[in-house]
Amino acid sequence: MKQIPVGYQLYSAREDVERDMGKVLSELKRLGYDGVEFAGYFGHTAKELKQLLNDHGLAAVSSHVPVQAMRQDPFGTIAFLQELGCKYVAIPSVDGDHRPGTPGFPEMIRFIARFGRLCREGGIQLLYHNHDFEFVKVSDIYGLDFLYSAIDEECLKTEIDVCWVKYAGENPSAYLRKYAGRAPIVHLKDYVGVKGEGTPYGLIGETKKADENVAFEFRPFGHGSQDAKSVVEAGIDAGAEWFVVEQDLWYQRTPMEAAKMSIDTLYDLGIKQR
Repeated sequence: MKQIPVGYQLYSAREDVERDMGKVLSELKRLGYDGVEFAGYFGHTAKELKQLLNDHGLAAVSSHVPVQAMRQDPFGTIAFLQELGCKYVAIPSVDGDHRPGTPGFPEMIRFIARFGRLCREGGIQLLYHNHDFEFVKVSDIYGLDFLYSAIDEECLKTEIDVCWVKYAGENPSAYLRKYAGRAPIVHLKDYVGVKGEGTPYGLIGETKKADENVAFEFRPFGHGSQDAKSVVEAGIDAGAEWFVVEQDLWYQRTPMEAAKMSIDTLYDLGIKQR
């Protein structure tokens, strides 16, 4: 199977990163990760972060930046990424008033288009990281598809999170191939459980169970309900430049133990060489 560099979303080890980012970076390098995706900078300057990454031989793959920060200081956001050396920046989530099916969704599309153009002018590519709430119908198509059809792909590319695609009831592999050529970063995330009334989003502070009988639980990639081989093959077919491992919550193991299990899956599939 084709070799693809593998990054790690630092949100997955956020408590450890806050205590000692250098120690986490060192361990990720030892495990075989090639880069990291940020979700907050923990008080570090871009120069400090770049030096930390250089010290540990890791790349700055991307950064998840809250929409509010993009709105408040678009040029500062882009300048930070330029100094850090990030090629990509991702919208990690959208608040409930601006999601597909709400009155605020059209305004959010307009903002994303504007910010995407600014990013492009600054040599940065804007991505959109999905959850499952984009899989509601807008004009007879999913809101996520509506978003991507409304904005030129040069200004907005995908960061498809395969966990939430599957949780929404779609086939992650088929969905990745649907956006072939527009999917530079693919989020590899696994889970067990079923979709219910709850919304198990550790990322945005909603941690209810998906179903009172079948508890939702994030798992290391390849240790849950995902067809790992099919997903990575689809990512390659879609033109992925990076796979990024993410696990919002880790339960009865440490984040680094989970990170090892995920990258071991990719070693076993031939994405990485030992």
